[in-house]
Amino acid sequence: CLLRLFDFKETEKEFEGEKVYGINTEGENIKLYTTEKEPIHCENIDEKINADFIVFATKHQSKSGIASLSVHIQGNWSKAEFGGSDRKLCIADADYLRECLFRIKELENNNSYEIIQECTHHGPYLAKTPCMFIEIGSSEKQWPDKEAGEIIAKTIMSIIPKKPKHYKTVFGIGGLHHCSNFTKLMEKSDLAFGHVCPKYMLEHLDKEMILQAMERNVHKCEEVVLDWKGLGPFKQKISKMLDELKIKYKKTKEY
Repeated sequence: CLLRLFDFKETEKEFEGEKVYGINTEGENIKLYTTEKEPIHCENIDEKINADFIVFATKHQSKSGIASLSVHIQGNWSKAEFGGSDRKLCIADADYLRECLFRIKELENNNSYEIIQECTHHGPYLAKTPCMFIEIGSSEKQWPDKEAGEIIAKTIMSIIPKKPKHYKTVFGIGGLHHCSNFTKLMEKSDLAFGHVCPKYMLEHLDKEMILQAMERNVHKCEEVVLDWKGLGPFKQKISKMLDELKIKYKKTKEY
């Protein structure tokens, strides 16, 4: 869809045997790379591609099969079972994540898809370059959907070349994989979520990972937002660690 909708030109470069395309827009030089590798296994691709920001435009698969258009940052809170590195988080640009999420919401006006920001999960791990995933999911039924592909392509080209509006970068803890409560909060505030650790990963969340989630952001992460009910039995453990680290935090209901 990117090649069909936008005036990308073939360059003289190749990447892993595939053609590289380019376009200049909004004063930015955008390159389009393709690879036969699964995106989650493109480890340290920023060592091969010189870029200020990398977007992985791909498909998403889940057992639920729910039709979704999603954005998220990569990283592993524990062992790297699906690409990436153990206990390593990529650099998040919360502004881009938020802007892309709400641009998708604007373009998808048929209510055919659930529009979501997912928690931080899977690989690949990129050590130095900010990045994000933008995906069509969650089954073979949705992947070839031309309309969904066009929405993703238009979102990328309307947001990524521009410097996004700056929001308040925060780290979300608790809740569902699909971060529904955090998305609702963004709709009524100036918050932008970079990393999110969901309820099912809280047993692995320690002080080291909290500090990493606060630090691995393009913009300073100003505070933690707690999905209090979504912390389950970890409420006291999480709040105690944040107090000891002297990190400011609020519950979603306090905004």
